[in-house]
Amino acid sequence: MNTDREIKEMVKEKYGAIARASKQQNQSSCCGSDCGCSDVEFSVMADDYTSLPGYVPDADLALGCGLPTEFARIKPGDTVVDLGSGAGNDCFVARSLAGEHGRVIGIDMTEPMIDKARANVSKLGFTNVEFRLGDIEDIPVEDFTADVVVSNCVMNLVPDKRKAFAETYRILKRGGHFSISDIVLQGELPEGLRKEAVLYAGCISGALQKEEYLSIIKEAGFTSIRVQKKRRTEIPNSLLSQYLSLEQLQEFNNQHVGIFSITVYAERA
Repeated sequence: MNTDREIKEMVKEKYGAIARASKQQNQSSCCGSDCGCSDVEFSVMADDYTSLPGYVPDADLALGCGLPTEFARIKPGDTVVDLGSGAGNDCFVARSLAGEHGRVIGIDMTEPMIDKARANVSKLGFTNVEFRLGDIEDIPVEDFTADVVVSNCVMNLVPDKRKAFAETYRILKRGGHFSISDIVLQGELPEGLRKEAVLYAGCISGALQKEEYLSIIKEAGFTSIRVQKKRRTEIPNSLLSQYLSLEQLQEFNNQHVGIFSITVYAERA
């Protein structure tokens, strides 16, 4: 079994490779480029950002599994923290909502991602968007900083999710809230699929059961928890058959078992 440290290093390595690849390369596989499954010629999870205000093509690496800013109720002047900010895709959309008087802070633990995000913000000339290298289990942000926290398909990659949500609670102002898109499971997946390293870095095998995920959020102290959006992630049989027997594949394709993208909202009291 991989230790938490090994998992983090694996994720860093994979997302470092993704940061150095193009969006087209990342869209052509299940977990970004250089992951051994690039024969799948379409994006499995990513949502389309191209019509959103603030969209920056150079920041879009096609890594998300939702549009958390769509539901985040960001107001002009808000301070927004994006956990697992990548090249800055959600940060720049958030900035368009928070405006010139708002502030956006992106957090990512992968140095190539931070470098790419900082290059993007430098080209744009924004003075109210910054990117910090850091761990979501120990967020480099002061207490009571954020009006809104967003995150897109990242929490499932964090080994200690309880600590990550406790940290999210800590950095939110009283009365603040989050909108987080993530991958969850319904029904039990075969162990081989859950533990496969390349899928872990691609947001599948690190996912929790939906009810456990929501329970961790409640344990962290959040209230008014609700699922804002839910959709099944359609994984092609050509990919699943690499990990599942025919019987397992038939069970997986049953509507009660599978991988789902959810966007969750919750408030800090």
